[in-house]
Amino acid sequence: MTAGRGAWITLEGGDGSGKTTQSNLLADWLADAGHTVVRTREPGGSEVGQLIRDIVLHHRGDIAPRAEALLYAADRAHHVATVVRPALERGEIVLQDRYLDSSVAYQGAGRVLDGTEIRDLSLWAAEGALPDLTLLLDLDPAAARRRLDSADKPFDRLEAEKAEFHGRVRDAYLALAAAEPERFLVLDATASVDDIAAQIRERVAALLD
Repeated sequence: MTAGRGAWITLEGGDGSGKTTQSNLLADWLADAGHTVVRTREPGGSEVGQLIRDIVLHHRGDIAPRAEALLYAADRAHHVATVVRPALERGEIVLQDRYLDSSVAYQGAGRVLDGTEIRDLSLWAAEGALPDLTLLLDLDPAAARRRLDSADKPFDRLEAEKAEFHGRVRDAYLALAAAEPERFLVLDATASVDDIAAQIRERVAALLD
């Protein structure tokens, strides 16, 4: 999907990497510049998606890895069809927390499933839709865990996974970014909030120019 009608920007990274902070800052900057911004997320960017989010993140007990991947794909199909595409057709900017790269990293590498199969499933579900820009906040899993611990809130099912799981997730994200450098902007999540925001604004400005 191109930026001709609107623009689609996704934020990716491990839990605790600062996606929410940077998303808030970017949304404010875009709104101040006169853009209409649609904030959304996966899973949970629609009413149906919120039901799926409750299952995949807060269900007590195991979910088979392939079932988990299919639940994310189901959310993605509905979300792109009912939220993302309509907003882009209206010429708006979609700012989204997580997309198919999360599935490749978490359900693929994290759950030790085939990442190519996970990506193909997601692309089928979303009819081939890809963001114009993906912002990857890269952070060592140990540093991310310290941030999550300091937040003093309960972990969801994925946050609670072991360090080895999150290490595989990080490696997968970096491999995805290396394979598609034209779509990804990799950001050092240990840099200051202001420095990261400035790098993001520079890249987004170029995208919208």
